[in-house]
Amino acid sequence: MTSHPAMIFAAGLGTRMGALTADRPKPLIEVAGRRLIDQALDFAREAGAEPTVVNVHYKADQLRTYLASHPVRISDESERLLETGGGLKAALPLLGQGPVWTLNSDAAWTGPNPLIALGQAWSPRMEALLLLVPTSQALGYAGQGDFDIDPTGRLARGTGHVYTGAQILRTEGLAEISDPVFSLNRLWDRAAARGGLFGLVHEGQWCDVGRPENLRLAERLLQAEAG
Repeated sequence: MTSHPAMIFAAGLGTRMGALTADRPKPLIEVAGRRLIDQALDFAREAGAEPTVVNVHYKADQLRTYLASHPVRISDESERLLETGGGLKAALPLLGQGPVWTLNSDAAWTGPNPLIALGQAWSPRMEALLLLVPTSQALGYAGQGDFDIDPTGRLARGTGHVYTGAQILRTEGLAEISDPVFSLNRLWDRAAARGGLFGLVHEGQWCDVGRPENLRLAERLLQAEAG
């Protein structure tokens, strides 16, 4: 498996977490005795990501201080939150060229390292490879689903599977989008229209930790994994 640069998204406001993010950024909330961002950092390290970049915005100084002991580069969005697409585009000078892993920092996982699984499944014919879980098995998820996956692995908008926040993608298409603030959904839709958007189903469990009531779900999941 070829290693890639990794981008960990940690700049969100965390407004859905209510009082829990009044005095800290969401990635520093504790789940099962560890900071929420720690599992994402572990995945990047285990996958051999080089470099690993973390973007910061809300209470950025706290994240900078916490990350000072980790071998990561900081993409500073303290002046303006750029969303996922704009944030990745702004971080490209730190990430370098070639396909990039991206990973959200607000989820709990069991099973194989998602970045390693994506790297093993990656093919040059792909523009993006998204890691998914069946909508019916997405813990803490309240939406209707994101994608359907066909027998060739290609994705279309649908309800069968949920995007987990982990992917590997080519970054050349970011140059086609001139707006500084935008979602990666725009890049995915363009890739899908060209037949280059693919999906991989995660061989483990996944929990969205975007709301306070999901913290206990995530803790039970991680504690069960630890045995």
